[in-house]
Amino acid sequence: MIRLDGISMRFPARRGWKVLFEDVSLTFPTGRAVALLGRNGAGKSTLLQILAGSIEPTRGRVLSDGTISWPVGFAGSFNKNMTGAQNIRFVARVYGVDTGELLAFVEEFACLGPHFHMPVRSYSSGMKSRLTFGASMGIRFDTYLVDEVTAVGDAAFKRRSAELFRARLAESGAIMVSHSMRQVRELCDSAAVLEGGTLTYYGDLDEAIDRHERNMARAA
Repeated sequence: MIRLDGISMRFPARRGWKVLFEDVSLTFPTGRAVALLGRNGAGKSTLLQILAGSIEPTRGRVLSDGTISWPVGFAGSFNKNMTGAQNIRFVARVYGVDTGELLAFVEEFACLGPHFHMPVRSYSSGMKSRLTFGASMGIRFDTYLVDEVTAVGDAAFKRRSAELFRARLAESGAIMVSHSMRQVRELCDSAAVLEGGTLTYYGDLDEAIDRHERNMARAA
């Protein structure tokens, strides 16, 4: 279970404040694969970072009775001057998992070749996403946070990513941002729609997608 308790997020802007969401309280059920839907700029990626503890909300708190991954596809928590392998060793120590096992898993899965032993600052955005995806999937979390990661790479890597993600979902929950409704239908069983600073949870995935698509059509 992950509960948002009165979460608000705002940033200073040229004219006052930009409010992403205000006083959001919502519970993500245990073991569900939840799609996080919303228009560009609605604050989906920011919300994932708040859930992960990467950034602090302006107000409110996140409560959880399980472990939560960092946002897959977001490499901001990795040291860009360290190699991919060095970063994985650090992650393993932080989360208390076997260093050798995690190194072997990420190196084999991410397919970075010699770049795995090069500084992360030399990586492309896709390479960073592969590294973060491999690191996250290599550790068993109760809830995985995913930000479009299976859209990265060639067709073979996309298939491997989706297959591994499905395997993890057999034992864990997830909160996933995706602009592909086909991918959402394949991987998720419920959704939350972020619109106008309000976050609404839908146990019925089709109802959530319908609401999201109507919001998108209205904006267009």
